[in-house]
Amino acid sequence: MTGVLRIGAQGDEVKRLQQALKGRGFSPGLVDGDFGAGTEQAVLAFQRSQGLLADGLAGPRTQAALGLVADNALPDGTAGMTLQVASRMCPGALLDNIHANLPVVLDALVSHSLAGRTMVLMAVATIRVETASFLPISEGRSKFNTSPGGAPFDLYDNRSDIGNQGPPDGERFRGRGFVQLTGRDNYERYGTRLGVDLVAHPELANAADVAADLLCLFLGDRELNIKDALMHENWAAARRLVNGGTHGLEDFADAYRIGDSMLP
Repeated sequence: MTGVLRIGAQGDEVKRLQQALKGRGFSPGLVDGDFGAGTEQAVLAFQRSQGLLADGLAGPRTQAALGLVADNALPDGTAGMTLQVASRMCPGALLDNIHANLPVVLDALVSHSLAGRTMVLMAVATIRVETASFLPISEGRSKFNTSPGGAPFDLYDNRSDIGNQGPPDGERFRGRGFVQLTGRDNYERYGTRLGVDLVAHPELANAADVAADLLCLFLGDRELNIKDALMHENWAAARRLVNGGTHGLEDFADAYRIGDSMLP
């Protein structure tokens, strides 16, 4: 059983799904091979019990959790994310930048088990908002990070909520990369996970391969909540999970919708 089963599906695969749900204590009603409302509710209840995305669809992860398949990998969405799709999603980026960096991002998504369609779209839509140019870049000075007449990024210097310990932490650990990693705590936490000393060498967060890995780690830590937000088209919630606010919300939603309409 490898396909995604949903409302309207019929046959032996659905019957096996129903039997598995019933065996785990989530009765779908009649075990008749017909994926109806009862089966959908049983799937939803089982997904919630397992900490899976509660979408009512019996995809690879739900089927694997029920013991129906050995491989819980989602269908690979990276092949459909072509230069043309990415350039439509990120209209302000030079094609040369997308050509150079898109393969790096897609490879990272695969290696971090985030190659499903939703997370591929999320990654590219996030890049549109955070860097626009499809290059890993450093955050620029603005009224949000620099006080009038102050040193660059001085408003970040004493942000203990992100681990900064005073000057020059604000500038040293300003936003970088495809996801604009910010703050000493994040540089230390994610650098440790990658085996890269980002505290001593924060500029490495702008190396394309490191930036792509950081994007994937950051999104992966929030995967379930991101998918739930996107499933309900709650663009603001999806942005808050990455940005902490709704900066770039319209561009993010626009990019996601464009990609969703083009990606197979």
